[in-house]
Amino acid sequence: MTPLRPATSEDLPAVLALLEDAGLPYQDLTASHLADFLVAEGGRSVLGIVGLERYGEDALLRSLAVRPENRSTGLGKQLADALEEHARRTGLGTLYLLTTTAADFFARRGYEVIERGTAPSLLQKTTEFSSLCPSQATCMRRRLIQEP
Repeated sequence: MTPLRPATSEDLPAVLALLEDAGLPYQDLTASHLADFLVAEGGRSVLGIVGLERYGEDALLRSLAVRPENRSTGLGKQLADALEEHARRTGLGTLYLLTTTAADFFARRGYEVIERGTAPSLLQKTTEFSSLCPSQATCMRRRLIQEP
């Protein structure tokens, strides 16, 4: 298992570089976004990241990225597992995401494809929904707390 830790503002340059290299949206991220990000660390390098943007009991899962040389090692799954557990522990009920490349990965984790327009309105107003992710991106949802 790769050591994971909460991201800090000092991680911002490495996080932005990793997202840019992975072709993921990064233009709107600031140090304040990193409050709900996890970093996989290897020595002095950031090997992978994943984060949340909170909106009440819902959150936008964003920025799951792993360095190319660390892919196919289970690190993406480890990061996703840790983030989902963090989300549950901190009271989030549902995670949403947009993806152009990882729908199969998230479907295997229990995320379902939904119409983009059915996501909560607060999420639809985010920069990621409104301008950074293309309209053809797949919108997915996973309920962390099951409804009675």
